[in-house]
Amino acid sequence: MIAFIEDNRGGRGVEPICNVLPIAPATYHKHVAERRDPSRISARARRDLELKPEVNRVFAENFEVYGARKVWR
Repeated sequence: MIAFIEDNRGGRGVEPICNVLPIAPATYHKHVAERRDPSRISARARRDLELKPEVNRVFAENFEVYGARKVWR
């Protein structure tokens, strides 16, 4: 959705596009700011990014049938 807004914002602007999509303009602007300056990403979001490869590994090794509770263990 962010990519769509970026591709089309030149002709219409961000707010009119967001009015017809299920995304608030503030959410779009926050995402763009975090991508431009990664230090703005919250500590929780940074930790989630670090853990994602490990969670994907556990999920894949267990035939992709584990839910959140078993992956957490």
